[in-house]
Amino acid sequence: MFERLFKITENNTSVRRETIAGITTFITMVYIVFVNPAMLAEAGMDQGAAFVATCIAAAIGCFIMGLWANYPLALAPGMGLNAFFTYGVVLGMGYTWQAALGAVFMSGCIFLFLSLFKVREWIIDAIPLVLKRAIATGIGAFLALIALKNAGIIVASPATLVQLGDITAPGPLLAIFSFFVIAALLYRDMKSGVLISILLVTAIALGLDLVEYQGIISMPPSIAPTFMQLDFAAAFEISMLTVVFAFLFVDLFDTSGTLVAVTQKAGIADEQGKMPRLGRALSADSTATIAGSMLGTSTTTSYIESVAGVSVGGRTGLTAVVVGICFLLMMFFAPLAGMIPAYATAGAILYVAVLMMQNLKLVNWDDMTDAIPVSVVLLMTPLTFSIAHGIALGFISYTAVKLVCGKKDEISISVWVLTALFIVKFAFLS
Repeated sequence: MFERLFKITENNTSVRRETIAGITTFITMVYIVFVNPAMLAEAGMDQGAAFVATCIAAAIGCFIMGLWANYPLALAPGMGLNAFFTYGVVLGMGYTWQAALGAVFMSGCIFLFLSLFKVREWIIDAIPLVLKRAIATGIGAFLALIALKNAGIIVASPATLVQLGDITAPGPLLAIFSFFVIAALLYRDMKSGVLISILLVTAIALGLDLVEYQGIISMPPSIAPTFMQLDFAAAFEISMLTVVFAFLFVDLFDTSGTLVAVTQKAGIADEQGKMPRLGRALSADSTATIAGSMLGTSTTTSYIESVAGVSVGGRTGLTAVVVGICFLLMMFFAPLAGMIPAYATAGAILYVAVLMMQNLKLVNWDDMTDAIPVSVVLLMTPLTFSIAHGIALGFISYTAVKLVCGKKDEISISVWVLTALFIVKFAFLS
């Protein structure tokens, strides 16, 4: 069955390796089942129902991605998109959370339409190879920033934006420890090194009373307060079109960037960066977004943390299926999963960031028309705290530098179109 569904042998992997990869990916992204419901609760939603909706929506997305597209890519409600849902649409613009769910549903339907007619595939294939490499490194820098922030190694500063935190505190020390444990284990070809480090740090935290034991099993809360509570009428209002477009736009390019990064790391993409079964992969998150909105959660999208599973050997959709199963089980083991502190996964995320930065060696630094857009993406993705902004600024800088340097023949029609759309986005929708 595994051979028929996932082509295990053809992809030079094993069921055991794919299972470890799935668990590893899940542990690096499990924080979302706690962060997302808490954020949606601020919009007035029932937190328990949002917790269950988050788990089920993530599982649906993972199953579709794994069984239909055979990609080792996990999905869950996206960070950033949930913040826009709560603080932008509900608290900022004054819409009800039911109307916001309707907008998420609409964006998912449009997303699916674009995927089925290969418009999204055209968009991703239109990304020049140098920008695909830039996106991967930019996301790596973005992950490094998240890891350092979650570990408390860097903290906010009113004078310099960021500064070094108290690295002698237990959290930062354990994050640093986990980072070097991963390096040591993976250097010795221990594919489960990332998973081992996360569990080891959590065990140490429990032993030092840094984490409170919360039990193991609990029954899932009721999903009734959010299930099928969408306000479709409000979603069709003219004033809501910008909200629908914003959900669609951010999801489109966050997912595109994640797909590029994960498939390059997994060796799925060919020498030109083209990805097989791309249409199926692109349909997975749009379908999951539609399902998630009906369940009661914000936009579901592909997770860059999937690179953690790929880095320990995940190569097929079985990895994603394992992640989906873990999300379903999470509904019953929420207290146990809640004991994994942020600094336990920070070392893993930081190590993945290091791996992704290796794409820099493939850039032709002697060609300024390549070096400049790569540098823009590398710097602006973490500094704007947005993969979508990093991609947009990368396209604009790529087109501009090719144009002023007399290489306009290297700019394809699709790149011209996308660059124009990005400029319009910054001019009118930012």
